[in-house]
Amino acid sequence: MHPIALRCIRCGTEYPPNDAFGGCERCESLGKPTNLQVIYPEDELIAAARRIGRATRQPTDMWHYRDLLPVDPDNVTTLGEGGTPLLAVPRLGAAIGVPRLYVKDESRNPTGSFKDRLGAAAVSAARQLGRQAVVGSSSGNAGAALAALAARAGMPCVMFTTQDFPLAMKTQMGVYGTYLLAAPTIRDRWNLMEAGVRRYGWFPVTVYRYPFFGSNAYGIEGYKTIGYEIVDQLDGPPDAIVFPVGAGDAFSGTYKALTEYARAGVIDRVPTMHAAEVFGPLEQALATGSDVVQEADTHGVTTVAISVGSTMSTYQALDVLQRTGGAARSASNAEMLAAQRDLAALEGIWVETSSALAVAALPKLVRAGALDPEGVVVAVLTSTGLKDPETTAANLPPIPSVGADFETAAQTLQEIYRFDPANQNPTHTDPTNRNPGTLRSTT
Repeated sequence: MHPIALRCIRCGTEYPPNDAFGGCERCESLGKPTNLQVIYPEDELIAAARRIGRATRQPTDMWHYRDLLPVDPDNVTTLGEGGTPLLAVPRLGAAIGVPRLYVKDESRNPTGSFKDRLGAAAVSAARQLGRQAVVGSSSGNAGAALAALAARAGMPCVMFTTQDFPLAMKTQMGVYGTYLLAAPTIRDRWNLMEAGVRRYGWFPVTVYRYPFFGSNAYGIEGYKTIGYEIVDQLDGPPDAIVFPVGAGDAFSGTYKALTEYARAGVIDRVPTMHAAEVFGPLEQALATGSDVVQEADTHGVTTVAISVGSTMSTYQALDVLQRTGGAARSASNAEMLAAQRDLAALEGIWVETSSALAVAALPKLVRAGALDPEGVVVAVLTSTGLKDPETTAANLPPIPSVGADFETAAQTLQEIYRFDPANQNPTHTDPTNRNPGTLRSTT
């Protein structure tokens, strides 16, 4: 579908659809940085949504929704991203008091994260707009995704990063052949990226200004497919969706999809959307009634959630919370690590600690009365634990050594793991009991 404009989320000012990637100039001049959204002819959008929405055929990849995206078939660049599973997690749900809990497992994407949707949509749009190179600023999932999709398209990719990020992320970005450059600081890498955009016309995909407003509007269209998939896989909308939120790109994109489905009559309501964050800038904005998200003061606190561990967020994320009546809650390192262990040990799903943030925030949302524990709730898991195995490994207990005889092994199972090999209880639900998590029933 061909876009007709890029529209400011805050003030509604419209810009040409081919080169306005620096956010809304009008809002920026007022000190209120705001992202733009891709706008289509409404009649074409509604017709496509009605044709595709809740179809008998389940989505196998994000391009199942190609007619709702701004890319012609000839320019689609794909590694098979999207079509990720929506899994019921009854054991985890029972443990935390949300029995109808599902997880949208974005770790199944080609490079292991939801950012593949951003990368695929952005690289495809860059080809359609005739751009010759793409550029990003990342120390993690966005960089890996953009590098992989650019390689797939045969397009040069420049990535500004820093030296301080996990080896797995660094290796993944490097192996795809991206032109990887380490800047002194995060703000330096944004400035360098912006210089490349202005000087050479590189197609910008990720955040690159301070205060930031969000990623490329065309890339965010790829995130819409998370929302479409959740509805189509459930055969209807859930009551609530919980996201790990940094800049809120996927949060905003998913909301846009849900509103498109609602306008087309595919769903009769838009779910409440909640933000799980690290340092609480959105929670602070909601509490004060501000329409500008201020940077949070962390007092030097560090986080294990490197992918969303930002002290800032965006108006686009705040707008979703305000429009859906959602709430924002943060979680500590201990709570995220506990959620990560519980997901893995109770449901067999190992995700990055940033992803586990969505689960770690659930009990707090319930206690605050923001989330109905009896409703259908979807927690979005954004990336695989293989992105940062060092953090997980550092918080696991050592493996006990045993002798060569089985009696020693059986005794150790009982003493260390509290597992009786002679009495294998089929109702056993907590294999993490040697190093238990903190996320337990709120009732």
